[in-house]
Amino acid sequence: MTTEKPLIRLIQDRLEGNLQELPVFHTVAVKLQQLLSTRSFEIDDVIELIGEDQSLSGRVLKVANSSYYAGLNKIATIKDAIIRLGAQEIANMAMLASQFEFYNSPNETLNKLMQNLWGHALACAVGAKWITRKAGYPGMASEAFMGGLMHDIGSLALLKVLDDIQKSKETSVLFSDQLISEIIEAMHEEVGYNLMKLWNFPDFYCDIAKNHHSAEFDQSNILLVSVRLSNLACKKLGRSLYPPDPTISIFSAPEAHFLGLKEIALAELEIIIEDADGISMA
Repeated sequence: MTTEKPLIRLIQDRLEGNLQELPVFHTVAVKLQQLLSTRSFEIDDVIELIGEDQSLSGRVLKVANSSYYAGLNKIATIKDAIIRLGAQEIANMAMLASQFEFYNSPNETLNKLMQNLWGHALACAVGAKWITRKAGYPGMASEAFMGGLMHDIGSLALLKVLDDIQKSKETSVLFSDQLISEIIEAMHEEVGYNLMKLWNFPDFYCDIAKNHHSAEFDQSNILLVSVRLSNLACKKLGRSLYPPDPTISIFSAPEAHFLGLKEIALAELEIIIEDADGISMA
């Protein structure tokens, strides 16, 4: 008689394997982030890399022309997009456009959580970008957006692992919302950090994945502090895996104090996050 492995052991077995096989990143989108982190590239390098996947090119242009980014004139080519918006913004769009396709599952419970997680990632990204600009750090806005988008990548990875376990029928455990929540809360920061290190993301993104919930954190790390504050606002408003928590006081958060943001600005942040749906993925 075969003894069924505990669920946590099944999860650990998969996490001890090749994490690069987890369907959570698009290779071209990651290569773009790596290219831009070198600070030594030409526009043609970016165009050539995006051109490796014509489907991705089309989705990037769709995002570039969404209400969140679009100017008065339609952007027709990747080169036009880079010239108007900058290479880092285009790399972010490539990650954004490619990430969307990974947040789904045939399992109803897991799919709902993945869709909520996508909404959270997008709202956190938009909020973090706005925060850096409002706090006087506009040069960090693009990186803040990416940090917000990717901060919970460990949660997506764990949901993908659970999806694979469910498909394999290796366990009879029912994946309740409570069980999944406990697994994610306990493991997602470490898993996200390990994933991003493995894929050679810049260290500041890895730090965000690892420390966006930590009680102790580097208060001088503007990107981390911005993502943490945006994440907290998302939690308050229910733009997360969980229902809204109106008891959260964003104004009392140390992150708001470190950034020098007052109540009026934080009220505006809540509006920004609630309306963070102008980026079309359809």
